[in-house]
Order: sequence, then structure tokens, then C-alpha cells
Amino acid sequence: MKDAASSSDKTPSFEMTWGSSASSGYCSEEDSDPEFEQYFTARTSFIRKPRTEKQDEPVEKGKQELTVSEIQQKVKEYNAQINSNLFMNMNKDGSYTGFIKVQFKLVRPVSVPPPKKANVGQDTGVKRAGGMKRRTSFYLPKDTSKHLHISSRTSAHEVIVALLKKFTVVDNPGKFALFERSERHDQVYLRKLPDDERPLNLRLCAGPNEKVLSFVLKENETGEVNWHAFSMPELKNFLRILQREEEEHVKQIVQRYALARTRMQEALAGSTPG
Repeated sequence: MKDAASSSDKTPSFEMTWGSSASSGYCSEEDSDPEFEQYFTARTSFIRKPRTEKQDEPVEKGKQELTVSEIQQKVKEYNAQINSNLFMNMNKDGSYTGFIKVQFKLVRPVSVPPPKKANVGQDTGVKRAGGMKRRTSFYLPKDTSKHLHISSRTSAHEVIVALLKKFTVVDNPGKFALFERSERHDQVYLRKLPDDERPLNLRLCAGPNEKVLSFVLKENETGEVNWHAFSMPELKNFLRILQREEEEHVKQIVQRYALARTRMQEALAGSTPG
């Protein structure tokens, strides 16, 4: 793996380095805010409605066709704004190479080949019959990110394929989509990139500021989930995960109501008639 400062016009189309915010190890489920919050006042309801997030809205951006001289000027301005070695470099043929950072925002587990030393009897959600290859599923760590060294000719689809290959994910790339994320007026906007769009061109035109533009890998939501696209081990694993989440939610709700009941009883015991 090359150092970012040593990249040149002979650099391959794909080169990846660990992002500074990548988590170490795997987790079984994402940390999230509680779905409900308990209130203990007589003037409000005891359970608040689920917290709503800011709705993502598509951002329409026309493709910017730049001349070679304009690209050279933008590359110069881009490199002058960064304080790291993640520079962009011009090639003799008019193309250019540089780095993009992709953040993972996956809510479903991904499938990878099982460990070589995995026990045959181990319950890893792996199918052992029917001639299918064994695999296991897990959640990627929250807020995992990757820096990719790509070319101005690299498409969004090729970025997805390269990311999955780096993580040895065996899922169909069609299950995922690359999104452009931007922040304006305290509002977050997302735009799904077409497969043929060039992410490095967007990065160059927007500059290095991550708030102006960043890239996010998410599930490719095209409506209802096509469960037939998943293998039997994946479906069984999803059912186990749903059961664990349901049991945890039930436990939390029971505890909150028990706490509310206890506080009410304490308030009643300490109050006087009238």
C-alpha cells in the first residue's frame, strides 16, 4: 500500500487506506437513542412519540464538464486547502487522481466468507448443503470509514465494488448505493449517485470541506425489501437479530413502566388528601 504523498499518474485506479475514524472490531448492533423516553409529570403523557430525524432531501446537481486548464486550476486550489497528504494529482492524459472518504451507514448485516478455522458445528448462520459456499454475517462497526485513492474516471459503481472487496463482503453490489451528503442551514441533504457518476469530480468541484460534500455508503432502498435476494443463512440470521432486538425493546419498556409505577406510588404515599 502506497503512502498518499507518493501517489502519481502511475497509481492504480483503486488504492485504499484505513480512515481515521474506522472502528476496531465488529459489533452485533448499532448504538442508537432509545426509541421512547419516559416522562414523570402529571401534565404530560408518560411516553413520548419516537424522535424524528431530519428528513433527507435529494439535491439536484448538474454534471460539471471542465476543461483541462480548469481542472488544473481546481486541483491547485484544492491542494492548497488541505493540511494532509491526501493531494490530487494531474495525469498527462488530462485525467487526475485523488482521495475520497466514504462513510458506512449500514443498518443491515453484511455477509463475508467464514474464518478458515471456524468449527463445522459452530452456529454462524452458514448454509452447508446445496453446494453453496459457507458464509457468515455481521454488522459493520458504526461510523466505519475508508479513504479510497481513485481516478477521475472511476464510477460510483466501481467505488462500491472496491469497498466491498476491501471488506471481503460477498453480498451483491446492487444491494448498496453511494450517496452524496451535504449540510446547509443546519439541514442534511442526501442524493443517490447514479452508477456512472464520477465521485472524484464531485470532490474536486466541492473542495475538501466534508460539510459541503461527503460520501456515504447505504443500503440501496428501492421500495420494499426483496427478501428473495437473500440466502437462507442470511434470512435466518436476520430472524435471530430481530428476536434479540424485540426482546431487548420489551425489556426496556417493562422497566420504564415499572419505574413510572414506582414513582407514582411514592408520590401518592407522600401526598395528603385534598
